[in-house]
Amino acid sequence: MRQGWAGLQLCSGSLSAEVESNPRGLPEGGGAAAAGGLRLSSERAGWRQTGAVERGSTVGVGNPLAWPWLSLPGGKRDEELILPINSSLSVTLHLDQLRTTTTAAISKDFAEDRIWLNGREEAVGQPRLQACLREIRRLAQERSSAQDGAPPSASLSYKVHVASVNNFPTAAGLASSAAGYACLAYTLAQVYGVEGDLSEVARRGSGSACRSLHGGFVVWHMGERADGKDSVARQVAPETHWPELRVLILVVSAEKKLTSSTAGMQTSVETSPLLRFRAESVVPASLAEMTRCIRERDFAGFARLTMRDSNQFHATCLDTFPPISYLSDTSRRIIHLVHRFNAHHGLTKVAYTFDAGPNAVIFTLDDTVAEFVAAVRHSFPPESNGDKFLQGLPVRPAPLSDELKAALDTEPTPGGIKYIIATRVGPGPQVLDDPHVHLLGPDGLPKPAA
Repeated sequence: MRQGWAGLQLCSGSLSAEVESNPRGLPEGGGAAAAGGLRLSSERAGWRQTGAVERGSTVGVGNPLAWPWLSLPGGKRDEELILPINSSLSVTLHLDQLRTTTTAAISKDFAEDRIWLNGREEAVGQPRLQACLREIRRLAQERSSAQDGAPPSASLSYKVHVASVNNFPTAAGLASSAAGYACLAYTLAQVYGVEGDLSEVARRGSGSACRSLHGGFVVWHMGERADGKDSVARQVAPETHWPELRVLILVVSAEKKLTSSTAGMQTSVETSPLLRFRAESVVPASLAEMTRCIRERDFAGFARLTMRDSNQFHATCLDTFPPISYLSDTSRRIIHLVHRFNAHHGLTKVAYTFDAGPNAVIFTLDDTVAEFVAAVRHSFPPESNGDKFLQGLPVRPAPLSDELKAALDTEPTPGGIKYIIATRVGPGPQVLDDPHVHLLGPDGLPKPAA
């Protein structure tokens, strides 16, 4: 019989064990967003039962659509250890709106490691997934060996079953890999009893995933050591630091992108002189300035730097040979809309950023959300899902003035934007105690879809 879920609660952070994390999904490993406030009970989080499952945990992680600005690593200097050529910064989004949920379980009765993503079984031999499993098991073995006189736990040899679900499009440029691998690393740590910094474990799956292990605003230090031990993520400010900041995800396409983040970035490293120049001559100063803007809550500076960095990233993609183009015509119309909106107000009130995909992430403040959403509806009228066009946080209806309509100077594109998700900055990993949200049943297999 299941004896229940015991007591690890992360009060801040961005991933969980059955963990919920924020985008990105599991098996792809690229992409461009410290759990604080731990409270531990006497027993490690997870389930123990006499059936097939010996020990398990479920975690939720908020999407690190944390690519705002410098969040894209900009290439890797070591493809095996996933070490970036420059430091980067991101923001974790709230898992109430965008999340990855992962359940992991181990048992002596499991014949092999298995993993399911969004209800579909995936190849467990995927190299980056195997790298995560090897690293977490190595850390678990070290922990066991460090316990004086205690024999090695038999559970260290057990196979693991993992189920992971995203509530947002996977592999579509919405940080699904980062959220997915962060959630996986944190969940496995709960199951195997591993404590401490999990940056290296998460990074082995997706570089950006190490940032998703934290809530709020997070920097991934590139480090200098060849073994990558100093390439870690650290929180710049918690999710409560800037309560007025809001994020709108404009979903242009939920389709899987043609060029993965990992493949695209590696090609850029090999062929783009602009990428190396950016990493060495632009990013260090920009990162310092972005950190200042966040700490001082300077939205105008934050917004301008966010847009410039996004534009530079996509310029690097075009400088790659053969060139890579992640933006669509609708993406470019969104850029035009943002600049027209700001020009009308004479202030930088809204900022865009695009990761490796056509979907836009919009940053603004709470008092601007309603008017900008109205501007988006005007420019991209929903075709058939008017009642589901706006999802996430509630946004009050707002009229558009005739002056603003004229200033937007755009021909409406019906259906150009599929839907909007309104969200905010969120915490780090959250262990989920409710058995109804666990993705694996007592037999260690995915529960039937409701």
